[in-house]
Amino acid sequence: MTNVINEEVDINAYYFAGKTMRSFPRRISYRDRLVTFADGLRLSLQHGTEQTYLFDMNSTDGGTYRLRQDGSRWTLLGTY
Repeated sequence: MTNVINEEVDINAYYFAGKTMRSFPRRISYRDRLVTFADGLRLSLQHGTEQTYLFDMNSTDGGTYRLRQDGSRWTLLGTY
């Protein structure tokens, strides 16, 4: 990761993709900025009964953002 952020963020919009209609973040806000995503990848991790998702999202401005979802809590881990 080029820039480690590790801050909680708000998800302002979602989109759904694939046959199972998996949800992906469409827009986030952090540090008084709005970031819109064009597409991305989702990885599901399970440890016992806990489910965590990692997202590598490509923004419309050309950046790549890594996010983690733990239940309803979203964390922006960093950017590339």
